[in-house]
Amino acid sequence: MAAPDELFCWEGDWGLPSVNRDCLVVLAYAQFSGAPLKLRKTSNPWTSPSGSLPALRTNQNSTLSRPSDIIIHLRKQKYNADYDLSAKEGADSLAFISLMEEKLSPALIYTFWIEPKNYVDVIRRWHAEHMPFPLNFFLPGRIQRQQLEKLRLLRGEDVLEAGEELEKELYADAVECMNLLSQRLGSNKFFFGDSPSSLDAYVFAHLAPILKVQLSNNKLQQHLKTLSNLSNFCNNILLLYFPRDTGPDTAPQKTSSHPEGGGDFDHVPNKRRKQLFSALVALGAMLGYALLTGMVSIQHVQREALEEPPDMQPIRAHDHEDDGD
Repeated sequence: MAAPDELFCWEGDWGLPSVNRDCLVVLAYAQFSGAPLKLRKTSNPWTSPSGSLPALRTNQNSTLSRPSDIIIHLRKQKYNADYDLSAKEGADSLAFISLMEEKLSPALIYTFWIEPKNYVDVIRRWHAEHMPFPLNFFLPGRIQRQQLEKLRLLRGEDVLEAGEELEKELYADAVECMNLLSQRLGSNKFFFGDSPSSLDAYVFAHLAPILKVQLSNNKLQQHLKTLSNLSNFCNNILLLYFPRDTGPDTAPQKTSSHPEGGGDFDHVPNKRRKQLFSALVALGAMLGYALLTGMVSIQHVQREALEEPPDMQPIRAHDHEDDGD
């Protein structure tokens, strides 16, 4: 029997199985289709085979990163949440996914990554607290720049002028999109009857962070809560498909390398040694990056003053394997 595909994704918080929208799409679709994925949750994108999250490492050792590519791959493996959809329903699904990408995604990027209080007080702080040192010093800023570029491309503008006018326009588009989704869902449990599809995965991934993440300024959440069918839709998916993330203890727990049930001080020397090695490896990566990009230069000194560096054995960083899914 072939080994299951391996999914790397951002860890969760705020009662969500992941804090990342693309990861939520893949996680929800995998649950809906019954795909048996080996799940690895992390707060370090560099531990994934692609250097980004989500990432699916297939049992043929290829790597997929885009949610749409991962879904296509799962369908080819006979895990198809859209199997029972008619041709019209399939077309409607694609139309609403495109609508969200055009109308809702830009507002989400703005709300989470550009709005100053949200980014500084919540998003950047969360990533800085959960990422390992020293990545937490520069990766949040890099992710923000990537999100800004994505917003610029979605808007089709060479220069993005942030301000009150842009915010109003983005929020108006998002409200219109949420209203259309609410009308389409109506009183149904899912968008196409009693079984969830890929459209349900995309809608959940877009709306659940709006509903659950505790932002300083969340106008979209205020409107979403007025659409009770969409709010219930998100909560029902969390309860049905991600019950471990919606319990009373929803905050991510610090993980250790020893099995559950051990004492608080079990394997402390090993743990400290691994933490030290991880810090040294990360520091070496940072220094190498700085040297390659010219951020740091080394002046030539007399050869006699140099000492041969000691041989270093390669250290492999082990990913945290989530035991829950």
